[in-house]
Amino acid sequence: MTAVTQHFIERDNGARVELFLSAPPATTNGAILFVHGNQGGLLLGGKEFADNGSLIRFSSRLGITAAAVSQPGFGASDGPADFCGPATQHAIIAALAFLEQQPMVDPDRIVLYGNSRGAVASAMVATKIQTLRALILSSGVYDLRDAYERSSRGLQQTIKTESGATDRAFSDRSALHHAQRITAETLLLHGVNDDRAPVDQAELFSATLAEAGVPVSLHRLYAGHRLAGELVMPILKDFLTRIFRPAVTLH
Repeated sequence: MTAVTQHFIERDNGARVELFLSAPPATTNGAILFVHGNQGGLLLGGKEFADNGSLIRFSSRLGITAAAVSQPGFGASDGPADFCGPATQHAIIAALAFLEQQPMVDPDRIVLYGNSRGAVASAMVATKIQTLRALILSSGVYDLRDAYERSSRGLQQTIKTESGATDRAFSDRSALHHAQRITAETLLLHGVNDDRAPVDQAELFSATLAEAGVPVSLHRLYAGHRLAGELVMPILKDFLTRIFRPAVTLH
């Protein structure tokens, strides 16, 4: 039976990165890395996916290694948080490198799945790592300056405090402007009533990726910022079953 294990790895500057992992007992297949969102201030990090059963569920049903990383400032990862910036991106890159080294992981079939602020950072990671098999982005923004200007004062303050809100800071967190460097097949999931990440962010990003020749699909869901499992799972089932074929499908 699969179990969840906790690991500590290092990112580029030696800072600690927390990672939770569930691996199948004797199958070499791909892997999926989850990158969490804001979590309502709970700061659980990757532990959220261990606690809610996602890691074991994805690992056992798809026959893959499933992992979740804690962003800087979340869980037991060293901080501070930098709102999807270089430190967060390097933490994700370190987690991907760790997965590539696992004996049960096919390094050519690794999927990166980011939600909300995790999607912002994951999209940027995909501009730097061209070996990803696929990229799944849920409820993200891809032009941070545009999103910042339309955000609530509270969110603006968070972005400014963590990133500095400079021209360089916005560029370092806006995958839309670096989309030509993305090669991974991309699945975008977005609520049409999202009040934090306007759906036109996903629409423009999808169009830009398609223009750059990236295989991309956008699913507009009748939801807000949080996407319910019953809306998302059928889409994920079809997408991941194809990506990880042959594999056991989700139920």
